[in-house]
Amino acid sequence: MKATLDHVGIAVGDLGAALAFYRDALGLEIDAPEDVASQHVRVHFIDVGAVNNIAKLELLEATSADSPIAKYVQKRGPGLHHITLRVDDIAAALAQLKAKGARLIDERPRPGAEGALIAFVHPASAHGVLVELKQAAPAVPGGRHRHHLHGLQSSVTRHALGDLELVSLSDGFFRLDGGLMFGMIPKTLWSAQVTPDDRNRITLAMRPLVVRGVRTMLIDAGIGDKEDAKFSQIYGLDRARHLDHSLAEAGLRPEDIDIVLATHLHFDHAGGFTVRDAAGSLRPRFPRARYVVRRGEWEDAMHSNVRTRVSYRTDNYQPLAEAGVLDLVDDDQTIMPGVRVRRTGGHTMHHQAIWIESKGQHAVYPADLVPTTAHLPPAWILGIDSYPMDSLTAKQAFLREAAEREALVFFDHDPAVPMARIREQNGKWHIQQ
Repeated sequence: MKATLDHVGIAVGDLGAALAFYRDALGLEIDAPEDVASQHVRVHFIDVGAVNNIAKLELLEATSADSPIAKYVQKRGPGLHHITLRVDDIAAALAQLKAKGARLIDERPRPGAEGALIAFVHPASAHGVLVELKQAAPAVPGGRHRHHLHGLQSSVTRHALGDLELVSLSDGFFRLDGGLMFGMIPKTLWSAQVTPDDRNRITLAMRPLVVRGVRTMLIDAGIGDKEDAKFSQIYGLDRARHLDHSLAEAGLRPEDIDIVLATHLHFDHAGGFTVRDAAGSLRPRFPRARYVVRRGEWEDAMHSNVRTRVSYRTDNYQPLAEAGVLDLVDDDQTIMPGVRVRRTGGHTMHHQAIWIESKGQHAVYPADLVPTTAHLPPAWILGIDSYPMDSLTAKQAFLREAAEREALVFFDHDPAVPMARIREQNGKWHIQQ
């Protein structure tokens, strides 16, 4: 592990006075502030002219009385709070420190400012200094972070639907073979809509959806972080920005989720249901949530066959039953006011779409029935669908209903379009944003 100085964090109680000194008196340039919702803190980075513009000062301003910075200032007054060391692989750095007996505040990385992953080392192991480790978000040409790829300026998109708030999140991107995603459609047709890489893979997003009403529900949870390097390489995982970042950006913590609802249990939808703790044990990722799964889907996932087992991984959902937080449902029904599940079949026997309604307004999360906007033509069906003719029947009915209801459709795998409405014109389906 090689660590370099990234910045020095300074807790401030009076931001105006701090700015008067650093900006006005010293003439330093201060970046636009960034809120880190999960920590209730607003950060102001100051360029101090270091080589490659890496080492900076960071002013830390509390945004609520519950913020660790507010408690620090109240107890000790403003001043030096921590130093931040940049590392290339934060997980490896934490493992190395733990092996050497260091006391860690964070045994797993968590989201920080600038799209980075961070973790703190206890002052007891650093001779009285609070040390933050930081793995920066990978840079892309033009100085942008990777989470700005695909036209996305944020991993969070909000929409009001009657009395409900819908929040589209992101668990990053992955890649699948284009032929698997378009089945019988020739590559000469689908490659005009999406561009494959040199291994014939196309980029797909993972977009869980939060529904905030009488309770807070999360629909699907992306791929999670339990998989190994080989898996990441095969599927081209890009999780520089992932679900933890999105939840924090939306002002939510894992503890705020009351219900986790599964469309189905494939690894790119259910991988984020569980986490592996520091001891290597699996546990539910959302500690207060009940997890709702269709009974038939659960049975199929727990008894996979040679064709389906590549998509079903029991580590993602079996711990839910062991923890006593699993609820199985048998029929189409309302899960919470305004949110109803409806079986579509096709992709899996018991795959379901999620219909959402409030005050006469409609939205729908069709999951892998219509995973991207490129899949609007009825015959453009996934090659990995277990029951493709069922997919065709369900998809034709879905398109008509979504258009008639003017439903806002959330596309779970589209890398550029989180949501849109569907329209038919001259016998062809298209989106209207």
